[in-house]
Amino acid sequence: MDRRYFLSTGGVLLAATSPLTWADDKKKKERDPRTTPAPTPTPTPGTVKSRVIVIGGGMAGVTVAKYLRLWGNSIAVTLIERESSYVSNIMSSLVLSGQRTLSSLTYNYSNLTSAYGVTVIKSDVKEIDTVGLKVKLADGTILAADRIVMAPGIDFDEMPGLGASDRMPHAWKAGAQTTLLANQLKAMADGSTFALTIPKAPYRCPPGPYERACLVADWLKKNKPKSKVIVLDANAAILAEKTLFEAAFKMHNIDYIPNAEVQSVDPATMSLATTLGPQNGLGVINLIPRQKAGNLIAAAGLNNSLDGRFATVNHLTYESTKTPRIHIIGDASDTTQPKAGHIANQEAKVCADAIVRSLAGLQPDPAPVTNSACYSTITMTQASWLTAVYQYDTASAKMKVAGAGVVAADTWNAENFKDMNTWFNALMADSFA
Repeated sequence: MDRRYFLSTGGVLLAATSPLTWADDKKKKERDPRTTPAPTPTPTPGTVKSRVIVIGGGMAGVTVAKYLRLWGNSIAVTLIERESSYVSNIMSSLVLSGQRTLSSLTYNYSNLTSAYGVTVIKSDVKEIDTVGLKVKLADGTILAADRIVMAPGIDFDEMPGLGASDRMPHAWKAGAQTTLLANQLKAMADGSTFALTIPKAPYRCPPGPYERACLVADWLKKNKPKSKVIVLDANAAILAEKTLFEAAFKMHNIDYIPNAEVQSVDPATMSLATTLGPQNGLGVINLIPRQKAGNLIAAAGLNNSLDGRFATVNHLTYESTKTPRIHIIGDASDTTQPKAGHIANQEAKVCADAIVRSLAGLQPDPAPVTNSACYSTITMTQASWLTAVYQYDTASAKMKVAGAGVVAADTWNAENFKDMNTWFNALMADSFA
């Protein structure tokens, strides 16, 4: 499978609504979602027939709000988000190496309003009436809808011993902790150890921790050559691109330790207690805790996966299997697809299409297809890539890998690194522009 053909024909878009460009396409310029406006649809005033509330302004929430308006002109959409902007988790590890800034990863919601007519409310959600389909905001305002889409992302388990300490940042939600971890790396003594912990699956972005370890190791070679990287993985083996990352770890002299689940921590001594014994006197610890659906999911009683950590959904519509007319997309949902920004974009489109059809009295698409693509930085100038296509399987009622299955690069190079930036710009444009 040719990856450029795969990505240009379906890796970013479920429907052809935004053009893709590539670094070697001299006839086109890349679209920057922060500066280039999207085509403006023409809403029809006074013809609102249905109302949808979207909770959460990340990749999933923004995309579903945008496509509900694009595909459902008579649907009024309100997006509720506590922050005034979104900071992309994708590419955020490059902030640690000084190759990206958080501002270069920050996107606002102005296009949702100006180009698509989405009402954006900056507020916390305090309560959700899953039966009456009402949402209570922090100021007491109550909003009603015909459908509610929840995209609250992830939250973390508390780590015994950590408390309020900021000495072991996760930086798995891009923002202040990303800056904190970057500063800790800069201040780390040459010769000390950088430890990265990986929680039990599922977690956000399966290859993400492994690529971060590689990127940091490459940065250390140039800036603190006496230092080393260790990876403490709670899982039994590398979960994504195993052969490639094994080779990359060998190249970077990274100590990879599987089955090493962190049980407790001591920030004062920078030590970890793991299932394989203690790790003491570490220089910098990137502690990534075990993950679960955003707290709103449990508060609404929708965390009905087998382990109670995520929300089980109908894979045709992303409607909760527990409560009708509530849809859950992105990292908070329990599906057979990876938890990642690209898949969140794809799930949002399937969900938007299903809602538009349902509100029109139609059945959902019986055979939706989603695409997953990502790049992994192996050095500060080279990257690998991974793609997959998922098809709805009627026998299991789940999304399953289709066709050639998961296709990955067998090495890393500078051309992939250049393509990574083009892929990222196209994906973010499709969601935010």
